[in-house]
Amino acid sequence: MREPTPRSTWDGIRRAARRVDAATPADRDRAVDALRAFAILGVVLGHWLVTALVADGGTLHTASPLQHMPRLAPISWVFQTLSVFFLVGGHVATRGHTVARARGVPYRTWLASRLSRLFTPVAALLALWTVVTVALLCSGTDYATVRTLAKLALSPLWFLLVFAALTAATPLVSRLNPLWPLAVVLHVDLLRFGLGAPHSLGWLNLAAGWLVPYTLGAAWARGELERPRAGWVLLLGGAAATAGLVLWAGYPASMVGVPGASVSNLDPPTLAAVTFGLAQCGLALLLRDRLRRAMRRPPAWAAVALVNLSAMTIFLWHQTAMMATTATGLLAGRLPGLHTRPHDLVWVAYRLTWLPVFALALAVCWTAFRAYEHGRPAGGGRSRVVRTGRGPADRAGTAGPRRV
Repeated sequence: MREPTPRSTWDGIRRAARRVDAATPADRDRAVDALRAFAILGVVLGHWLVTALVADGGTLHTASPLQHMPRLAPISWVFQTLSVFFLVGGHVATRGHTVARARGVPYRTWLASRLSRLFTPVAALLALWTVVTVALLCSGTDYATVRTLAKLALSPLWFLLVFAALTAATPLVSRLNPLWPLAVVLHVDLLRFGLGAPHSLGWLNLAAGWLVPYTLGAAWARGELERPRAGWVLLLGGAAATAGLVLWAGYPASMVGVPGASVSNLDPPTLAAVTFGLAQCGLALLLRDRLRRAMRRPPAWAAVALVNLSAMTIFLWHQTAMMATTATGLLAGRLPGLHTRPHDLVWVAYRLTWLPVFALALAVCWTAFRAYEHGRPAGGGRSRVVRTGRGPADRAGTAGPRRV
């Protein structure tokens, strides 16, 4: 039996990419899928770069290179892409609900279809980490270590809860002017940082802050953001506002949380995080035409389609992949860039070499759990990357990442 050559393997990949391209509906806006894929991968790479699990005696605790090297804050500007994800989410949900309503699909049917795709994969994550947590505690593992691991593994769930709430509220907020939730964020921050209001008041921004890009996505779906001027206003206005808040209002430069910092831009979202998100949304809108042209190339589109088909699996399991690598690496001792304190650029260089290992561990998780993203257990049937036909949910405009 002949061994496959690199050339034959590449030819097979190109043929598969062409099949994916040919099976994609001609009216599909591929730029939307590209933005979603970039947002997911940005979050994953950001977590892998700025989250460290430091081995200190018999315990593991979290740390961040941003804590010791604040000059690396621009890394968070590149990889904190949640606003783009909410922009796309608002766009897709608004269009889907509009189509579903026009075709007589009840709201509860539309919502159940969307939420099932969000939460079905969560069951596998919760089940595994319940078993892992119990096993670690029974084995005598330090409680602080178990808490650190479980908190990191389940941290993506906060995003899903907010996203699900905004999805459920789509009929109410789809025509909301983004300036209203932006005004809420502004006043909450004025009360917190200017008048000494309780920190707990900031949690209002958990909904209001992410509602800003979500309602921008709804405006995009209504055709209100098609002109380049809208993208430029958002990009330049958001960037200028963010710079002013960081330079003169005392907001942190990092757009992600930093251990030990008195203020986090993300937990809960601050005005600086929201204005930064406006700039990101503006850039995303300006890049739409270029992305559409790039996605005409079958290999590029096939890669984006694969990420979209597995978006929830990648998002939910990327922290577990990093922790599995870290725990396995402890068998060989404290490894630089994996278990050591992230206090210098040497750690950064070592961490970059670990990224392919994290990706390999994530690929193992993807192989084991991707079937749950499509509502069936592993081995429950053949996975179909491209659907050439449409089921009732698709005809109602409710399919999200699963449609290619």
